[in-house]
Amino acid sequence: MSRGEPGVWEFGDDTEQAIRTARRPRRVVAYVRAGAALHDLGVTPVAVYGSGHDGDRLDPAKAGALAGAGVPYLGPGKDLTDDALGALRPDLVVDLTYDGKNPYAMVRPPAAPLLALSVAGTPLPAMLARFRALAAALRDPDAPAPDAPDPVESFRAAERAVRDAPPARVLALSGAGDGQVHLARPGTWPELCHLAGLGVRLIDPDELGPGGGVNWFTTDWERAARLRPDVLLVDDRAHAAPPPAAAGTVTVVPWNPETPPSPAAYARFLRAVARGLTEGRPQDHHT
Repeated sequence: MSRGEPGVWEFGDDTEQAIRTARRPRRVVAYVRAGAALHDLGVTPVAVYGSGHDGDRLDPAKAGALAGAGVPYLGPGKDLTDDALGALRPDLVVDLTYDGKNPYAMVRPPAAPLLALSVAGTPLPAMLARFRALAAALRDPDAPAPDAPDPVESFRAAERAVRDAPPARVLALSGAGDGQVHLARPGTWPELCHLAGLGVRLIDPDELGPGGGVNWFTTDWERAARLRPDVLLVDDRAHAAPPPAAAGTVTVVPWNPETPPSPAAYARFLRAVARGLTEGRPQDHHT
């Protein structure tokens, strides 16, 4: 952020735009993933909206602490009318970008300034740093500091727990229904790349042979089982199908591919992974 001119608030987003307003934005509307991260970081939005995957109710997996804070959910961004958004009188709309060009969930340009931060092709620590910087720029500088454990230290402690966990073969996936499953390509997800950097043995679905898709390799559950994972990271968002009962023989860790980009949220995920690695039952990978 730059405060080059007195009374001017400025923040450069990840679509190469510099957002400038006459004062620090106080009324923020955000995509639910961004809003949950900001809430963790001390900036509570006045409302949040969903993506094209979301329905009329707030997805608990995406919500983080928003539901408990009473933050209204406006439904999917594609259905959000100008009147509904205008009634909230937002000073700023915060979205995400996956391509570095376009906002992800806000389909129509709002009347308020729109800022989008990248969550693709960005190392996890850098992503977290960007959201911390935005929250710091939005927080009231005169507000008392929160009386809570340091979320960054909690994140680092969770990293150490993953490093210290026993080795295991880990497969990340999202159930698609009709017997289909999307297997995550580890190199395209910041949190999976980060786990690999901490020593986790993530399975590349290309072990099954070539397959299409940048982020996902789509197959059926029976074929996916040939990868012989010890631990499954299973998409727990509302629109994802649960794994079949046979997957119960493998340790399952809930994984939200849209975890709020805050140190606290990712610390919870890393601790869950560390527990899964510790509890996982290594299988015979030579048969």
